[in-house]
Amino acid sequence: MKILVTGGAGFVGSHLCKRLLDDGHEVLCVDNFFTGSKKNIESLMDNKNFEIIRHDITFPLYLEVDQIYNLACPASPPHYQHDPVQTTKTSVHGAINMLGLAKRVGARILQASTSEVYGDPEIHPQPETYWGRVNPIGIRSCYDEGKRCAETLFFDYHRQHKLDIKVIRIFNTYGPNMDPDDGRVVSNFIMQALQNKNITIYGDGSQTRSFQYIDNLIDGMIKMMKSPKKFTGPVNLGNPGEFTIKELAEKVLELIPESKSKIIYKDLPLDDPKQRKPDITLAKKELGWEPDIKLEEGLLKTIEYFRTIADKKKKK
Repeated sequence: MKILVTGGAGFVGSHLCKRLLDDGHEVLCVDNFFTGSKKNIESLMDNKNFEIIRHDITFPLYLEVDQIYNLACPASPPHYQHDPVQTTKTSVHGAINMLGLAKRVGARILQASTSEVYGDPEIHPQPETYWGRVNPIGIRSCYDEGKRCAETLFFDYHRQHKLDIKVIRIFNTYGPNMDPDDGRVVSNFIMQALQNKNITIYGDGSQTRSFQYIDNLIDGMIKMMKSPKKFTGPVNLGNPGEFTIKELAEKVLELIPESKSKIIYKDLPLDDPKQRKPDITLAKKELGWEPDIKLEEGLLKTIEYFRTIADKKKKK
């Protein structure tokens, strides 16, 4: 098949492009390189089935494709808060443009939504039936509400135009190709530890997250895209193993024994969720999917990737 991946040069997108190429598909990678990086897709450039298009999906795109994975959007707080208006436009205008393309060519389309649609949840763990608790005017709402609106558009296109849609909600994911400066907790802790800088915990470290390794997420995305037409989602894709932020920091230091870093504490940012853990009952039932890579195994692979980046920074 000919498959379009928007945000294909990003962390998740680059892994997805590689997997789809390995499976024998023709892949069109679309990215405006605001947060995506050519380094992430360097190894794919020589593949005759791979094509890259520099494009911002807030503008229409005219292509002939069989499937669309819509991943384009800054996904870490420093990036999406840098230009919050553009972040909302990417989620909303981008969804409208990609849905319009899917409608024109009759393509199946998958929306990469997020656990952020649950906001700071009152229900734990979070099932797909939970509507969320989101501040619509806070500093994170450009991302949270943008993704919520994108889901609305997907289901309205499905109901109004009978479009073949799939919606996934991605929980915290980590692995190689993450931007070392993107402000996400895993990349932050690892880079700080490798550079012997203090590991910064915001709040008292008791807030929890559930971390899934990138390979497990890609498996879930492809299973979702292949699932029967009647199953639209939304479906949670995340690892139900729950850790406090303090436990994560201690685990990173344990796996980088040469680090001289100490853990320090700073004020918790506004609207930062206290708990985040997916209920993956639906993914197990409908997709036969659940993550099997443990935190320590995934962290070791991720540390190996970031070690090469830290070494390059030292040489510079």
